[in-house]
Amino acid sequence: MEAIEQLNQLLKTRGAELRELKKQGKKIIGYYPGGYFPDELVLAADAVPVALNRGGDHEPVEVSGAYMSRWIYTFARANIGYRILGTEPIYNEMDMYVVPITDNHVRVVADTWDVFTEMTTFRYGIPHTKHDWSAGYVATGFNMLKDKLEEFTGNKITDEKLKESIVLCNKERELLKEISLMRQSKRPPITTKDFIMLNHASLMLDKKVVVAKLEEIAAGLKGTEGPELKGPRLMLMGTTMAYGDHRILDFIDAAGGTTVVEEFGEGIRHYWETVDIEGDLIDALADRYFTKRVPPAWFRPGTERKEFAVKLAKEFEVEGVVWYQMMARESDDFESYWFPDVLKKGANVPMLKLTSDYDSVERGQFSTRLETFVESIRS
Repeated sequence: MEAIEQLNQLLKTRGAELRELKKQGKKIIGYYPGGYFPDELVLAADAVPVALNRGGDHEPVEVSGAYMSRWIYTFARANIGYRILGTEPIYNEMDMYVVPITDNHVRVVADTWDVFTEMTTFRYGIPHTKHDWSAGYVATGFNMLKDKLEEFTGNKITDEKLKESIVLCNKERELLKEISLMRQSKRPPITTKDFIMLNHASLMLDKKVVVAKLEEIAAGLKGTEGPELKGPRLMLMGTTMAYGDHRILDFIDAAGGTTVVEEFGEGIRHYWETVDIEGDLIDALADRYFTKRVPPAWFRPGTERKEFAVKLAKEFEVEGVVWYQMMARESDDFESYWFPDVLKKGANVPMLKLTSDYDSVERGQFSTRLETFVESIRS
């Protein structure tokens, strides 16, 4: 579909586009893509939000060794690596970097940017547990971000502007959800590789452009069917699904499986819930980004992620789950030991665990294990 390819091409030229926007006086606000960053506030400040979401290459991971411990997980190491190498324009075009702190790995990312770059870095904390007070804590962080954005851009974030931004972002989520649910079909009209690209576009491109293209794509796909699936339906879940890290999807396809849904803590826009536009808007943002969101690994209540994974497995009629985690991400590694039992009991599906350091040597091992996994499902 032409609109899908157009978004794909826009992703490749986003760095040059940001450079032009900076010349026009726009402030570029980069952010860590852990799912706790409200784009709406940046848009309401008439600035440009863009996720630092690149991954899949081993060289940035390697060069990060001079700047942070190798025990920091793969995606976090790549985050500073792309900046040091200068190969990813987005990482060098932003004016401020916002890092919601979810754990020590992400805190090290913010600290490393502070020490080794001249970038203005802004951080706020995210609680690990949904206590009665937790949403209020998140709202306080969002208010701090609001104040910082107003100071940094010189633009006042009014309720009117914020509501307009919320409506736009809600539309984007609704369209992503509509397209995603089409993959429940026996013959999905869109591949998960293409859907993930659309999702990444929502994190990195101009919102109005993305929404217009998503509307076109949703209308074009409605009522259509894709080719008949030749292998078992699989769910891909884990740590981070970064832009550029498409090898795992290619490996699954080559092994004879078909990915029909994904569930990741980072690198993917969480599109299942929208923001309420009634009442206090900052509280509404905190409600959507924290309270309503299914928490990532090791956050509490942990039952939410387990129940959500089982729900997705059933609704998308998957026959197996590929657990794709980043090296040294201990929170996902801890949970990887009990999720096979959760998925077997809840949805009667097996799980395969793969751990990546974005290294090319993984190809052979991943391919062999995926082929064996797919064959075991078929038999």
